Amino acid sequence: MRMPKVELPLNKTQKVRFERAMEMLKSLSSTTNNSVIVADSIPLNHKEAFLKGHGTSLIDGDLLTTVCGVVINVDKLVYVRTLRARYKPEVGDIVVGRVIKVAQSHWKVELNSTQDGVLKLSSINMPDSVQKRMTSVDELNMRNILVEDDVLCAQVGETQRDGSLQLLLARSHKYGKLDKGQLLKVDPYLVKRSNLHFHFIETLGIDLILGRNGFIWVGEHAQAHDPMVVDDENISSKTRQNILRIGNAIRVLSNLGFTVTLEVIMETFYLSNMENIDIHDMLGSEFHVLVTENQAERRRRCA
Repeated sequence: MRMPKVELPLNKTQKVRFERAMEMLKSLSSTTNNSVIVADSIPLNHKEAFLKGHGTSLIDGDLLTTVCGVVINVDKLVYVRTLRARYKPEVGDIVVGRVIKVAQSHWKVELNSTQDGVLKLSSINMPDSVQKRMTSVDELNMRNILVEDDVLCAQVGETQRDGSLQLLLARSHKYGKLDKGQLLKVDPYLVKRSNLHFHFIETLGIDLILGRNGFIWVGEHAQAHDPMVVDDENISSKTRQNILRIGNAIRVLSNLGFTVTLEVIMETFYLSNMENIDIHDMLGSEFHVLVTENQAERRRRCA
C-alpha cells in the first residue's frame, strides 16, 4: 500500500471514507512487510542510539518517512530504500516501447529506462515472412515500417556494448507495431513479472499488454496478420469507449499505487460501469475513493 501520487481534492466526507479505506488496507498488510509510505512512523528503541538516513526526518521525537519505499536497518543507520521509478531490464522481459529515432539499419526505442532499446532492421519479419539479408533498399524503406512515435511490443535481448538494449520480435502477431489504441505509463514496480503479459479481453474485443517496463498498451484486438502491417479500418465507437475506460481504470490504479493486474483492472472497469461513472469523471476524486474502498473490501474478503 502506498500513498496516492496525486493530491486529491477531497471533501470532508470523501476524506473520512478514503482514510478509513487506507487504514483498512494498512491493517491487512503483512506485519513482516517493511514497506512504508510518506509520513509513516518508523518504530525505534529510543534507549539505543541511531542514525537517520535517506528518506527519514526526525520530528518531535518520531522518525518519520519522507518517501515511499522499504525501511532498511544497517547497524545503527536507518534509511528508506525508495522504489525504482525507472525500469531495470532483464533478458526475456516483454516490453512496450515508443520509437524515438530512425537510424541507419535500426530504430531507437524509448523503454522508460536509463537505457534505450535498439531494434535492428535485421530483426524485422518482412511482409513476405521470409528472413533475408537486408539491402540498402530495405534501409531506405525503413520509414515505411516504423517512424518516430510509433508504438511497438518486443522482447528484451542482450545489452549492447554502448549500454543500449537489443530488442527482439518473436514470430508472432503479438509482437511488432501496435495501432488503434493508447499507450499508458505507470511506475514499473506496479507491473509484476508474470508468465502472461498479453491479454485478450474477448468480451470487449480489446488487447491489453502489460509491459514490464511500465508502458501499458490498450487497443483494439489485433487479428493474426503480419505484425508490421497495420489495418487501415476505422475503430468502432464502442471499442474506442472501452479502450478509454480501461485506460482511465489503469490511471486511477496507478495514482493510488495499486499493483496493475488484469483482474484488478477489469474489476475497476466494471466498478465504473456499475456506478454509472462517466469516462472523464473516472479521474475525479469520488471514483478514486470508490476504488480504494473496493480494494480494501476485496483484500478483506481474501484475508
